[in-house]
Amino acid sequence: MSKKREDAMSLFEHLGELRRRIIYILVVLVVMMVGGLLVAEPIFSYIISTKEASQITLHAFSLWDAIGYYMKIAFVVALVVTLPFTLYQLWAFVSPGLREVERKATLRYIPFVFVMFVIGLAFAYFVVFPLAFNFTTNMTRHLGLQETYGISQYFSFLLNILIPISLLFELPIVIMFLTRIRILNPKRLRKMRRVAYFVLIFIGVTITPPDLVSDSLVAIPLILLYEFSVFLSTAVYRKQLEEDRAWEEEFDKGALER
Repeated sequence: MSKKREDAMSLFEHLGELRRRIIYILVVLVVMMVGGLLVAEPIFSYIISTKEASQITLHAFSLWDAIGYYMKIAFVVALVVTLPFTLYQLWAFVSPGLREVERKATLRYIPFVFVMFVIGLAFAYFVVFPLAFNFTTNMTRHLGLQETYGISQYFSFLLNILIPISLLFELPIVIMFLTRIRILNPKRLRKMRRVAYFVLIFIGVTITPPDLVSDSLVAIPLILLYEFSVFLSTAVYRKQLEEDRAWEEEFDKGALER
């Protein structure tokens, strides 16, 4: 009975800890969203003043469209800025259950998660989005269709491209982390190369217009990203082997002295 009571108390303590960290994240998110409201208007103005948006007339089909996307921009800004803090809180929650090497690995990679997300965001917006937008609008005009786009359709189209590619750019960090905690290694990644190439090319073809140039401009960087991940995994794996050798030598030396 005592054991069950201790387990129940431990469970409630974990739930309380999780609730506390979620509250921290929400508070920071709300504060950052207030800051996002200050930059939402210039961001919105920039997006609709770009070459792509200036080619079409955006309409509001609802009274809430303008203010709704004003708030969504502020929310996206808050999410991006809050990302490192959110990852740290997740790390702080799970770290007691991790080994020392796993704690160091996760904490070390948190800043790079943010950096790679921003790089992926820039690549998606400045490279992939113009390709997809120009293809779809040219096809619409080629078919003689009248373009009538709402602000909702435009931003949905934009976000459906930005989010997946930004997440794909986290691949090197994820692979480095999994290598560090010895779940993956370079040998396994090389064996998975064909499958990985197929998946990345499939994603590139899916989110870009169906022409060879656009597909190549997206698929090739994604493949290079995978090869870069393999390279980083190799560097981490070699360091692990050196650490293992040093530990074995120290252990053998200690055994001989005893």
